[in-house]
Amino acid sequence: MNTSLINQANLKNSKIAYSARNVMLESVASLLRGDDVIPNSGDIVLARITKIGQLTELELANGRRSVLFADDEIIVCYGDCHAADQYDAQVPTDLESCDLVAAGGIASLINHRHAHAKPSTMLQPIGLLANGDHRRINLKDTALPKVVSLISRPYTVAVVGTSIHGDNTMVAANVIRGLTKAGYTVGAAKITGTASGSDTWLMIDAGASIALDMTDAGFPSTHLVSPEQVDGIIETLMAHLCVSRVDAIVIEVGDGLFQRETAAMLDSKMFAKTVDGIILAAADAMSAVSGVESLVNKKLPIIALGGHLIDSPLATLEIVNAIGLPVLDRMALGSSDIVNTLQIPLQENIFHIQTAC
Repeated sequence: MNTSLINQANLKNSKIAYSARNVMLESVASLLRGDDVIPNSGDIVLARITKIGQLTELELANGRRSVLFADDEIIVCYGDCHAADQYDAQVPTDLESCDLVAAGGIASLINHRHAHAKPSTMLQPIGLLANGDHRRINLKDTALPKVVSLISRPYTVAVVGTSIHGDNTMVAANVIRGLTKAGYTVGAAKITGTASGSDTWLMIDAGASIALDMTDAGFPSTHLVSPEQVDGIIETLMAHLCVSRVDAIVIEVGDGLFQRETAAMLDSKMFAKTVDGIILAAADAMSAVSGVESLVNKKLPIIALGGHLIDSPLATLEIVNAIGLPVLDRMALGSSDIVNTLQIPLQENIFHIQTAC
C-alpha cells in the first residue's frame, strides 16, 4: 500500500455523490492506493469516469443531478447493490476498474445484469480517501451517534412493496403528504435498499420535517448486510426521529417482500415492535394477494394497499373483493382522511399513548 497527499482544492472540485455527502472533506489528507488495498463496503473512493453507460447523471450532495462526462472525478462509496431490474453487484477486492451501479453514488463490481439494462458507467478508482493518520475513511465514521430516546414513539406506518416496481417511494411520499395536511409533523426514513437522494428528497418535498436513510446509519446499502445490522439501522434511525419530536413516522422498506434482507427484516422482532400499520405497495393483483398473505402469516398489521395496482380499476376491484382491505390511490393516500384509514390517535394525545423507543 502506498499513500499520497491530496490537494484539497482539487478534491473540492470533484463531484461529491449523495452517498458521501456527510464526509468532512477537511478531514481528508491522503489517498490510499496500491495492489494490496482491498476496499470495504462504505469506504469512500475518489474515482475517474472512464466510460458513460447506463447511468448518465450523479446525485450530488447538494441535491442536484449532475450530468456525467468521461474524465469527471467523482467521490462515491463502495457498496454492494441489488436491483432486480438493473444490476447485482458486490464490492470488488482491488482498486481496479469497476462500475457505477447507483445514481446516489455506489461503486461496485457487477455480477449480473438485467437483459434490458445497458452496460454500466465505468470507473477507474484513484484511491481511497484517508485521514492524516492514513486511516481510510468509511461511511460508518459519519454515522449518526447512538441515542436513547426518552420520548414516546409516535404512530409509525411502514410502506412495504411486493417488488422493486411496487411504487413504494411514491406511496410513502403521498402518506407523508396526507399526514402533513392533517396537521401532523412527520418524520420519514428509508430503512432498506440503496442510497438514493431522490427518495429522501421526495419525502422532504412531500412535507417531512426530517428524512433519513441507511447512509445516516453508516451503510451505503443493505444488500448482503446481516439481520442484526438491519435491526441496528432501524433502531438508530427511529431513535433520531423520535428525539426530533415528530407526531408521526413513515418508513419506507426498499426492494420487494422476498428480497433476502427485506424478508429477514420482516421476520425480526425489532421491525414488529416498530410499526403500528403497514401499507402494501403492489404492482398487480396477483402480487397483492401473495403479499397480503405473507404479511398476515407473519402477523404484521397490514391496513391498506396502494402502488401501481391502482393503475388498473378492474384489478383494484378484484383485490377489494378478494381481500377486503382498502386499495388507495394517490389522491386518497395524500388526503388528510388518511388518518382515519390508519386509525391514528388524536394528535394532541399521540406522545402519551405509544410505546417508548
